[in-house]
This record gives sequence, C-alpha cells and structure tokens, in this order.
Amino acid sequence: MDLVRHLRYFTVVAEELHFGNAAIRLGMAQPPLSQRIKRLEEELGVRLFDRSARQVRLTEAGRLLLGEAREIITRVDRLHELARHGGGAVLKVGVPPDLAAAVIAALVAGFRETNPEVRLAPAEIWTADQVTALAEGTIDVGLVRHPVSAPGLRFGQVLVQPQGVLLAAGDPLTSVGEVHLADLAGRELLMPPKEGEPGLHAETLSECRRHGYVPAQVHQGAGLGLVLAGAAVAFGPKVEQPGLAWRPLLGSPIAWRVSMAWRVATAAVSDFSAVAVRTLKGSAGMTDEGATPARRVSRRPGMLA
Repeated sequence: MDLVRHLRYFTVVAEELHFGNAAIRLGMAQPPLSQRIKRLEEELGVRLFDRSARQVRLTEAGRLLLGEAREIITRVDRLHELARHGGGAVLKVGVPPDLAAAVIAALVAGFRETNPEVRLAPAEIWTADQVTALAEGTIDVGLVRHPVSAPGLRFGQVLVQPQGVLLAAGDPLTSVGEVHLADLAGRELLMPPKEGEPGLHAETLSECRRHGYVPAQVHQGAGLGLVLAGAAVAFGPKVEQPGLAWRPLLGSPIAWRVSMAWRVATAAVSDFSAVAVRTLKGSAGMTDEGATPARRVSRRPGMLA
C-alpha cells in the first residue's frame, strides 16, 4: 500500500466530511475513494470515520491522525522536491491559463528579486483544479478566482479587477466610449471553462442577466479566436492586440476577484503572496476589494441596442 497517497485521501475526506465532495476534489469516483479509506483503516487497525446515512465524522483516532498525516505529507513533498532539484528550493504556483504572459513574467521577476535562492515554477491551471492540486500538494500556492470555498484553504488579500468587453475591431460598439451590458444583447459570450471557474462563471452570468444581457450562447475557453472572428465577445482587462478592440463597461458591473490561496504557510509562500499583491496592482490594474465599488447602473435612453 502507498501509505502517503492513502494519507492524502484521508486528509481530503477529513476536511470535507463527505465522501462525494472529497472524490470531486480528488478527481476520482467515490467507490474507489471509500475502498482506499477502508484499506487505510485496515492497515492502521483503527476506524477513522463514523459513517451514517446523514453524515461522516472523524473518530478520536481520526482526529489524532489528521495532524500527523498533514505533517507527513508536507515532509514527503519536501523530500521529493529536494531530490528532484538537487537541494534547490522550488515554489510551485498555480495561475489561471488566461492570465497575461506579461503578468506572469512580472510575478517571476518580482519573486526572484526577493527570493533569489528559490525557483518559481508556475503551472497554468484553473481555480477548481488549483483547489485539488493544493489538496494533493502538487502546488504550494495558487492565484484563485472568487467565489471559491474549500475547507483547509487559507486566502490572502482579495484584489478586484474590473472587466471591460473585448470586441472584434469592426464591431459597431467600438464607436462608443463605454459599453452598457444591455448593448451586448444578441451577442454570444466567451467565458473561462465552467468546470474550471464555477464560481466566477455563475457570478458573471448572474450579473449579466441583472443588467439586461442574456448571451445568445456561452462558449468556454481561453483563446480569443471567436472574438477575433466577430462570433462572440469576452470580458477581460485592457489588451492591445491586432484585430481586437477593448471598451470599458459602463458602471464597471463585471469585476473579478482574486487572491492567493495555500494550505501550508511557508516563508516562501508568504513572500510570494506579498509579491503577487504588488505585481497584480502594478501590472494588472487590480485594486483592493472595496476600494473602487462598482456603480449600479440602469439603461440610458439612446444607447445602442
């Protein structure tokens, strides 16, 4: 039996206290997860969970094991890193796949200035996958989009990034200074994948509906090919790209919230979180949550439909 892997499964179930939710976090089916927990209990000779039709609870043995299991997992992960990189420290960071390359480069450069002895290893993965990766220890810290909730996760300072609308260069709306969400009526919308950003996906579409925009169809992905082709619009920060036009949204109704997330607060994780806040403010136009609240707006007479 791979004891460390089984301990990873145990810690996730202990945090969720729900085998179905734990299986989703781990990216596996529930029956195999239940079998692995049973195997661990047999190996240790104790019952770790009290199971009933309504709830799952840790036994006293389970509560005692949880802290030890987390420490073992952290130490094993550290040993693997040391072995793979010849003793050099590595910080594994998750970032959204659609984060601008210039912002990622600024994060790497900024962290290198403060921690030259630690190599930053970014991995481009969506928020939901980052939550799983943090639980499994395959990344140390992640840049996640809210709303997100996972037991055991700690979050850093929340930043807000107002979103404008990305249009094809020939779109009639490029002739206006600010676009009202209702002006997008009839257009299809390109969004990050729902499975990868479930909270952001639901929150954004709800805000669109509230301001009079119900997309004719919602596409999912990170590339902007559909926008370049004039087949869809997308929300995002200001970009300069041939064939694209960016316009601010009247009242800033769409604002995405991000923060760093981690499970184990090492010195490197704390340093990177501080660097990320400075970098995202300076390079991505983000602000402190609550610093620039969005104005609620109503449709103005004479605006484009």
